[in-house]
Amino acid sequence: MDYQRKEKDLIQRRLQDEPRRFIQVIYGPRQVGKTTMVRQIVKALDYPHALVAADAVPAGDSIWIAQQWENARVRHQATKDKPYLLIIDEVQKIDNWSEQIKAEWDKDTTEELDIRVVLLGSSRLMLQQGLTESLAGRFEATYMGHWSYGEMHDAFGLTTEEFIWFGGYPGAISLKMDEDRWKGYIRDSLLETSISKDILMLTRVDKPALMKRLFELGSVYSGQVLSYTKIMGQLADAGNTTTLANYLELLNDAGLLGGLEKYSPNMVRKRSSSPKFMVHNTAIMSGISTETFQTLIADPKVWGRWVESAVGAHLINQSFKDKKLSLYYWREGNEEVDFVVEYKKKVIAFEVKSAKTGNLSGLNAFNKKFKPEKSLLIGDDGIPWQEFLRMDIVDLFT
Repeated sequence: MDYQRKEKDLIQRRLQDEPRRFIQVIYGPRQVGKTTMVRQIVKALDYPHALVAADAVPAGDSIWIAQQWENARVRHQATKDKPYLLIIDEVQKIDNWSEQIKAEWDKDTTEELDIRVVLLGSSRLMLQQGLTESLAGRFEATYMGHWSYGEMHDAFGLTTEEFIWFGGYPGAISLKMDEDRWKGYIRDSLLETSISKDILMLTRVDKPALMKRLFELGSVYSGQVLSYTKIMGQLADAGNTTTLANYLELLNDAGLLGGLEKYSPNMVRKRSSSPKFMVHNTAIMSGISTETFQTLIADPKVWGRWVESAVGAHLINQSFKDKKLSLYYWREGNEEVDFVVEYKKKVIAFEVKSAKTGNLSGLNAFNKKFKPEKSLLIGDDGIPWQEFLRMDIVDLFT
């Protein structure tokens, strides 16, 4: 199955139709098809190329990047009529990688060598720890997020119900007939690896066991608002609220678990609010839960939580792709709105009801207080959630 994601055409055009101008950086969670996409591009372009991975290279190896680059220069000499493509995967594993990339890139610029560079990384952390400092002005970054329902349906024929359970991990979907094996793969090959390699190897985390426990707890409570004080009551080694907030930020950057802030035009109040936990991919909830697909579908209350999390994950992934989209929740007293999306100073409130619509007093209260652009119900009496999972949210603002 050689499904092509939208980002492929964008990157291919930049490498093919434009002169050598920027390093192309492709980043995003594990197992969303970054390497597969680059292989598709290489095949389509027919440029001489090298695809190398820093995965197994010792972090302290100070000459590995220079060696790969020299190899590229030698090969480029033999095929000077075409640009040469150097692709480095998991580049953030090398210490001081951005300084080394900068030195080699600038050398090629000075010598007018047409070596085009693509860097792949599994996390937004790589952007914060190198690109913005050393490589400012030299790169363009493209975020590749979790697969949407539309992509999973088009590539693998998933129904909406299957998507709610199996989420947006294409590499795991071949195991869907054996649920225990699928869960094992999600837990061990995806979640554990994302935490140990994409967070713990790149950032100083004083209490890794605490962060893993926070991840599990937050995933179980996806779609719910919990104060940090309440969370600490459920953790054996609680640290403090600042530590937990920092760990949640790291989990969010790795594309695993976010903590939505409460909507308020006042920034200070946003920052001090209790987080609403939200997984980036419902496969995370399914992978660590004791539910099965069948028990989930048979329990309307639990099913409703998974549906709300799928809607939230859809919104989170779009907000990662489009920096102008901001995502919140809202609560005051007993009134609550599931999601509040802000885009270019316009606001839309969303309430998710997977069963028959009950009370909409939260939306009414929010309307009265903030006069949003729109208030939308996602469910039987509004936009069907099945339809919403295919939508581009920005379209709703036009």
